[in-house]
Amino acid sequence: MSNQSKNLRLISLDALRGFDMFWIMSGEHIIHALAETTHIPAFEWMSEQLHHTAWNGITFYDMIFPLFLFIAGASMPFSMQKKLQHFAVEEPFQLPSESKNALYWSMIQRTFKLILLGMIVNGLLKWNGYEQTRIASVLGRIGLAWLFAGFIYLNGNTKTQVFWFCFILLFYWVVMKLVPVPGFGAGVLTKDGSLASYVDRLFLPGRLHSKVFDPEGLLSTIPAIGTALLGVFTTTFLKSSYFEQRYAKIGIITLAGLALLLIGLVWDFSFPINKRLWTSSFVCVVGGFSMLFFVIFYLIIDIWGFQKWASPFIWIGSNSILIYMASEGMVNFGYTANFLFGGIISHLPEHWHHVLTACSVTFLQIILLKILYKNKVFLKV
Repeated sequence: MSNQSKNLRLISLDALRGFDMFWIMSGEHIIHALAETTHIPAFEWMSEQLHHTAWNGITFYDMIFPLFLFIAGASMPFSMQKKLQHFAVEEPFQLPSESKNALYWSMIQRTFKLILLGMIVNGLLKWNGYEQTRIASVLGRIGLAWLFAGFIYLNGNTKTQVFWFCFILLFYWVVMKLVPVPGFGAGVLTKDGSLASYVDRLFLPGRLHSKVFDPEGLLSTIPAIGTALLGVFTTTFLKSSYFEQRYAKIGIITLAGLALLLIGLVWDFSFPINKRLWTSSFVCVVGGFSMLFFVIFYLIIDIWGFQKWASPFIWIGSNSILIYMASEGMVNFGYTANFLFGGIISHLPEHWHHVLTACSVTFLQIILLKILYKNKVFLKV
């Protein structure tokens, strides 16, 4: 890969981030509505995939959050490249201490902002007292996992980073299986009996998501660092000079993704695939799928140059945190969509009202995001 191509921003990352966020912001409601209205088997299967598993196992919906975290890690080597060029160094760990300290402070600030925004999504501004305030959140986990993945990225070469990735997954496996929980014993991977749940009950401030555990809790954030590191590894390899042929790199990333899937499926026999506990097998499986999704988007958008179809995803991905917060209850898109399109929908066949209403919400969101994108208005954290 040429030096020029190394410095290019990957449009596919923005598009993949938007594709990921699309399902959370309203895309899932369109599929659910289509399944209920048409009873077409394909839509019913997709609707099932857009629900979280009850506990062990995995669906497409379980992959949305870790895919976003994978993308956050994958963006890191690109966000650091100006620093590397400025100091004429090849690796981030070679940056001078003064520059690293400034980066640390900037990263810590960003993490605290994400924790705060996550608490706002949880209802912080309603303020029902400290005991009713949930500290843990999706945005908070993204911030913390990204932060520690960044510390590892800035302080070691690729071999060191891979060591930390393996150590994190193995350490989490060992403690979850061998450390006993009072009243339950060791290796009980249930909502109330797991070590991760016990640690949250002991040390996580405020209110838990459920009374006995929190899916974005303290101990289960540790393996999430590995998810971000997989994103770092992917784009670090893509930017490297080991292979000049991009298709060779795509092939290797694809094989790595498939290998991770296999490792995760085998590990599942001992350490079940579980999103809420963010088990090590879950990290491997969603990491493998994330690599495969990335390869598809990178191939179509950045290599073959087919970008227009992805424009709505790019608009979403460029303001992903904004639309996430808005769609999580801070903006009533349904009310506005009904005000604008409700009259038209009421004159169409009643059988399709649910589908058309869901589509009108998505249409409104995408138009808003397009306007923000065209005017270069972005929520930066």
